[in-house]
Amino acid sequence: MTDDPKRHPNPQDLGRVFNEVPELYDRVRPGYPDELFADLVAATGLDEGSSVLEVGCGTAQATRSLATLGCSVTAVEAGADMAALARHRIASFRNVEVETSAFEEWDDRGRRFDVLVAASSWHWVDPSLGWQRAHDVLSPGGWMALLGNVVVRRPGEPEVYAETADLHERFCPGNPDWGHPPLEDDVRTTNEGWGLVADPGGLFGPTIVRWYPTVQWFNGDGFADHLRSLSLYRSLDHDVREPLLDAIAERIRKRMGDRASRRYLSVLRLGQRAE
Repeated sequence: MTDDPKRHPNPQDLGRVFNEVPELYDRVRPGYPDELFADLVAATGLDEGSSVLEVGCGTAQATRSLATLGCSVTAVEAGADMAALARHRIASFRNVEVETSAFEEWDDRGRRFDVLVAASSWHWVDPSLGWQRAHDVLSPGGWMALLGNVVVRRPGEPEVYAETADLHERFCPGNPDWGHPPLEDDVRTTNEGWGLVADPGGLFGPTIVRWYPTVQWFNGDGFADHLRSLSLYRSLDHDVREPLLDAIAERIRKRMGDRASRRYLSVLRLGQRAE
């Protein structure tokens, strides 16, 4: 996913980390391609009579696509400001409700759902509670769906970190998380299981995995804003982060013609509830 759970030791920090910048997050983070939702519908049988629980809806980027399918969507978001912006974004849809809560503490009020969707958020859920909770709130035959965006690179293609490694080391030396994104072809080989998150231990059947290449383009200032929305950079002290991001923006302007890409493989991982 775009945020590696190893980069934030305490998942309960989610609301604080992203709740600081909900509008920025909504503007610069990648969405998910239409083909992904078409495959989600085809695999799960989602229709207008179905119910969906979305865990960690953020600013409703995936929620909006789910809402257009016509199904009933209950979206749970831990960050109050993120949830408020999500409600604003989906105000025109009558089939969506946003509830402010961490999933582990959320009151399901006995409700059961046909599909649970988590878009770039499941790694923030405590796995010792989350997988069993997901199994419990799904109806028999229900589906678990993890959506994500994995940052990748292609051989020989200009890539921002390669052009700015010296700046990262200058402003924040020795950070073990600095490094090149993986190669796209290497990521495509990870076609089993649930990716970087903990295994559910038999609560769900074999996974279906689908990949969708996408790319975002930014100028220098836009790329710096994108980095401001990532937990790796948000966890830096302001006096370190802002000079680093200003230097990155200047490097993109001068060395990359003020045009930089952020390449992803969007991914859909699906598994059916085991009985």
